[in-house]
Amino acid sequence: MFSPRPLAEAVWASAQIALEDLPELAAMGVRRVVNNRPDGEDAGQPSSAEMEAAVRAAGLDYVHAPVSGIPGPDAVRAAAEALEADEPVLMYCRSGTRSTIAWALAMRALGRAEADEIRAAAANAGYDLTRLPL
Repeated sequence: MFSPRPLAEAVWASAQIALEDLPELAAMGVRRVVNNRPDGEDAGQPSSAEMEAAVRAAGLDYVHAPVSGIPGPDAVRAAAEALEADEPVLMYCRSGTRSTIAWALAMRALGRAEADEIRAAAANAGYDLTRLPL
């Protein structure tokens, strides 16, 4: 079941989205989708190419910034670029945790919030970042 969790104004994290969720994303005002899942992570997950085609067909921008473990510089940079665009963005991975961590690290890199604010926003969305060095 699709249930994006708000991290900040116009920023959501989510578990894997389905192609059928794209109209709802567009209706929410989302303009960019950031996929933090590596291809082939789970059997049956849509590939990045499939997601990109469907997201773009829905009129949205798409970014693939795969993360295994803690987000690296490329994923943090992709999250920062999505945030700098100041357009509504949904970031997703298997559970939403890696996307939330990428968002948190990007927020710090951009100097948009203090660590305690970021941790509180993540906690309000159901993600525990207490051990993440911010």
